[in-house]
Amino acid sequence: MSFPRYERYKDSGPTWFGKVPSHWDVLDGRRVFAQKRTASLPDDPQLSATQKYGVIPQTLFMELEQQKVVLALKGTDAFKHVEIDDFIISLRSFQGGIEKSHYRGCVSTAYTVLRNTKNIDAKYWEYLLKSPPYIDALSSVTDGIREGRSISYAQFGGLPLPFPSVCEQTAIARFLDYETAKIDALKEEQLRLIELLKNKRQAVISHAVTKGLNPDVQMKDSRIDWVGDVPHHWTVVPVAYRYDVQLGKMLDTLKITGENLRPYLRVVDVQWDSINVDDLPLMDFDEDARCKFRLRAGDLLINEGGSYPGRTAIWSSDLECYYQKALHRLRPRAADTDHPRYFFYLMFWALHTGVFTAGGNEATIEHLPAEKLRRYRFAFPQYEEQSGIAEFLDEQTSRFNSLISAAQRAIDLFQERRSALISAAVTGKIDVRKYTPKEAA
Repeated sequence: MSFPRYERYKDSGPTWFGKVPSHWDVLDGRRVFAQKRTASLPDDPQLSATQKYGVIPQTLFMELEQQKVVLALKGTDAFKHVEIDDFIISLRSFQGGIEKSHYRGCVSTAYTVLRNTKNIDAKYWEYLLKSPPYIDALSSVTDGIREGRSISYAQFGGLPLPFPSVCEQTAIARFLDYETAKIDALKEEQLRLIELLKNKRQAVISHAVTKGLNPDVQMKDSRIDWVGDVPHHWTVVPVAYRYDVQLGKMLDTLKITGENLRPYLRVVDVQWDSINVDDLPLMDFDEDARCKFRLRAGDLLINEGGSYPGRTAIWSSDLECYYQKALHRLRPRAADTDHPRYFFYLMFWALHTGVFTAGGNEATIEHLPAEKLRRYRFAFPQYEEQSGIAEFLDEQTSRFNSLISAAQRAIDLFQERRSALISAAVTGKIDVRKYTPKEAA
């Protein structure tokens, strides 16, 4: 859907938004918002500026994100009072814009509180101050600011802002409320589709690695609660019976001699079914270490720690490469007994069903030490059947992954459309004064 432009525009000078409708004003930020340093009130709840929810109580933020935030231990006497529709400059504003407060409360002195000095529609400014071109402009005046330092009021106040009439601000805000809600609904549909596809993919993997592909095979009790019945001819044994589990080398940068430098993998380099081999760091590996820790094609690499313990990939490069201690290397104890691709899917199933967690009800764990991994028991078919299951799952997961990628591309396009629509509306590139939602037309 296309929208008309205004009849006449004027040059706004060296601004971040270019030409504006001829009847709009252009004002520096300091002429629209003043910096407020009002002391907090005794009953003020502690607020937090978030890019996702705006400015909300920290207790609500903890509930929404299911995480703990450190609240002020010695009271909030030195904090700044905030009113509804105030705007807050936070430490992340150069990344995500300036946040509107939806609550009355207080914020720490690390924040800058902005309150309008002119009659405005706060919803319009919520869109404008978080629009991509404004964020880019804000970032440009804060070059050199490092994390931990906030944007100053002077930097904010020096940026010019488009200023339509209050009636027009309201019209733009209403237009964006309606149009972005439609886009957000489409995004939610795609997100639900992705979740459904992931669940179906997980179900296919789960059935294949615990029941096999033959629906008529005789079954037996695996005597493992989280596995259940498995094909009668499968062998149920600890991982250590089938794979040699070897942690990588402990790395010490202080002991680098520079004489035996070799590339090595870190936890961050090992993602699900993908290993980064570009620009790897170098570390000393002497002859004994090279013999012990060199990777071979078909080796499984499993993260011991990091952000996702248990994440698994298969080494397939011919690069001479080694790995750090935070990674497990699994190698079959005998040739042609175990297919690495089958064990990859076994790990994918185990991690996503909470096998390695107490109670088996969470998808992530804090640590997966070698001793623990070696003891876990799984059901293993013969090599030929493992190979067939792996081939089947490669085909099936490829289909699911393609559908998931298509849904994610749609979400990205919706987000681009949303951002472009907001940017165009708040800077006057489109005229929405006569806009009427279809439902009301």
